[in-house]
Amino acid sequence: MKGLTQRQAGRREKFRGERGLTLVESLVAITVVVVVVGAFSVALSTGALGVRENDREAAAQNLAQAQLEYTKGYPYSPGASTYPTVNATDGYSITVSVGPVATPGDINIQKVTANISRDGQVLLSVADYKVKR
Repeated sequence: MKGLTQRQAGRREKFRGERGLTLVESLVAITVVVVVVGAFSVALSTGALGVRENDREAAAQNLAQAQLEYTKGYPYSPGASTYPTVNATDGYSITVSVGPVATPGDINIQKVTANISRDGQVLLSVADYKVKR
């Protein structure tokens, strides 16, 4: 080895077989990165589904509350089987049913049930009482 000291030649000989990453090391590194990215994307997807479901549930609850308040403000009708509904948006639909309370003979109290549906599936059913005032 021309121009190299013995010490430099020894170092060069020591690192001769180590010129970079091997194929196995590269594949392991790529596999680890793919697994981490996959887990991250699954977590984001699951989180997005959870947020969407919570938004739908909150919208259904708000719609049910608005319907019950609207029904309570509507004039009392002793023989009614339903009351008018509020305008539902975003694919939601509302059905209102009116029935007697458990106390026989008391025609001044009605049990009002509001069912909130979306895509043909009932999401929420809320009941309250309407009193003749």
